[in-house]
Amino acid sequence: MHRNPSYRPCLLVILALVWLGVTTVSAQFIDPSAERVKTPLVVDMKRIGTLKPRSTNDIASSRITVGCETLDRDFTDFNGYKAYLPPLGVKKIRLQAGWAKCEKVKGVYDWKWLDEIIDFAVANKIEPWLETSYGNPIYEGGGGRGLLNSMPTSPEGFAAYDRWVTALVTRYKDRVKEWEIWNEPDHPMQNNSPETTAELNIRTGEIIKRIQPEAKIAALALATHTDTTYLSRALTVFADRKKLDLFTWVSYHSYAFRPEQSYKGVASFKRQLARYAPNLLLRQGENGAPSGYIPSYALDKYYWTEYSQAKYDMRRLLGDLGRDIETSVFTIIDIRYAGDTPVLNMKGLIQSDLDKTVIRPKVAYYAVQNLASVFDNTLELIPNVNATTTATESISLFGFRQKAGKKQLVAVWLDSKTPTNLFSTTPIDITINDGNFDTPVWVDLLTGHIYEIPKNRWRKTESRNAGPTYTFSGIPVYDSPVLIAEKSLIVQK
Repeated sequence: MHRNPSYRPCLLVILALVWLGVTTVSAQFIDPSAERVKTPLVVDMKRIGTLKPRSTNDIASSRITVGCETLDRDFTDFNGYKAYLPPLGVKKIRLQAGWAKCEKVKGVYDWKWLDEIIDFAVANKIEPWLETSYGNPIYEGGGGRGLLNSMPTSPEGFAAYDRWVTALVTRYKDRVKEWEIWNEPDHPMQNNSPETTAELNIRTGEIIKRIQPEAKIAALALATHTDTTYLSRALTVFADRKKLDLFTWVSYHSYAFRPEQSYKGVASFKRQLARYAPNLLLRQGENGAPSGYIPSYALDKYYWTEYSQAKYDMRRLLGDLGRDIETSVFTIIDIRYAGDTPVLNMKGLIQSDLDKTVIRPKVAYYAVQNLASVFDNTLELIPNVNATTTATESISLFGFRQKAGKKQLVAVWLDSKTPTNLFSTTPIDITINDGNFDTPVWVDLLTGHIYEIPKNRWRKTESRNAGPTYTFSGIPVYDSPVLIAEKSLIVQK
């Protein structure tokens, strides 16, 4: 490391803060400039600004989660990346609570590592949701520490698991309001029947609700979005046992190279839920693309880049929000899986190495930061937005409006292919019926750049029988989400 004498005053300040008992963390590698993401994108409109990131302290709430998984197995280092969470603007984190990490000696719980994570999140107005996975091999039949075949199987294992969940919920009930039961019990390499999974969910849900009646619980955490038979059999157990009201959501994970391919299966899941419990919601609990070639894990054996990763993550997040599904991006940082040959799962928004060292935020970090700055809970979805386009290829288009002032924005992108590294745009016309704009602008969410839509490229037509119609001409679109947004909805610098 090269040492610069100019760093010494900063070091003295830090030491003084530590001596005074003040703890501080710094996301030192975040680029705050308006040019933090550089792409070849060219559009024929006047650029007027850049989205201003908003921290978790600036956002009251949203429906977006970022994954902080695998801390229970020390595959990532929370202290290394935690400073990057508040500036990201994502209001929820997903965690595995780590029974085996908390109880290394029978009957003795060490909460220090988890306390530090939960307390940091709460202090920074981030809502943690905790998953009770995985098992604990110190007990006979207590299950394993990781994903595969880790459920308890013996009376001793289940009794110890019950005590663990009781202790966990009792400790964190004042700071954690949302829970999840068990990660990917239906994974193809697992041996868990739907009935076994359902019974574990009921068992765990009853303990949580007994201690924390107001808790919200995500059931199942399914690895796929297409196995409706597994879902149906699990829901049948919930219904027969009259335990459906234990749960707020059924969570699922669905990886597809073109993210929009997932939604046919998701629609089937929704229909299944409607049959059993119309009030039970779907929640997308884990999904994201790598930033490079990975030999294994989801979306492997494909030459991803930071551009295609960022496009994928935004398309999936907005595809979920546009279908009224709470959503999550996997994951905050690259994951260093253990084993004889260590593997780096490069799905992180932050680049790391095999030593779990933070290198820098990726393009996807800034893209999700841009998205989070706009899509908080001051907006609401416009169901089945009344809009048409002249696009000749498949597109995704969703409308949102401000809850208070009812001003609107539309998110749109070309969705027929797996995200590419190309930035050539296609001009299309977009007609929005019953719209509400005063000063519409065009926003590229990947870069955060904001452009003025020329007055000769949009018009408003009044109607006696409905709200006004807005027609936008020659609007550039590509395979990454862009917005037509009321300027007042956009916080810019």
